[in-house]
Amino acid sequence: MEYKIRFTPIAQGDMDDVWDEVFEASKNKEKTKNYVQEFIKEIIKKKEFPKSGIKIEYDGVFTGIYSVNYKAYKAFYRINEEYVEVLRILHSKQDYMKFIFSDEK
Repeated sequence: MEYKIRFTPIAQGDMDDVWDEVFEASKNKEKTKNYVQEFIKEIIKKKEFPKSGIKIEYDGVFTGIYSVNYKAYKAFYRINEEYVEVLRILHSKQDYMKFIFSDEK
């Protein structure tokens, strides 16, 4: 089964932040565009094998959330019946547990 990919509004905003941060560091629109496109490709790969992501556990218990890493960022997602829902996209140095389990940006 091939799943659809859905980004939550928060995850869409997070991807905008990735664009801004990469552009700020590189000052190059083409590099930034390529970076974001490659990251999205890594996320889209989960359409076919969504359970191939990294399982996120809390206190030894699987939370139902997976992650996919791309360079300095992590995309967090869960699997629903027909789609993979991307919940958040965060810098790998952030306290991701705090962010993925709250509605705060």
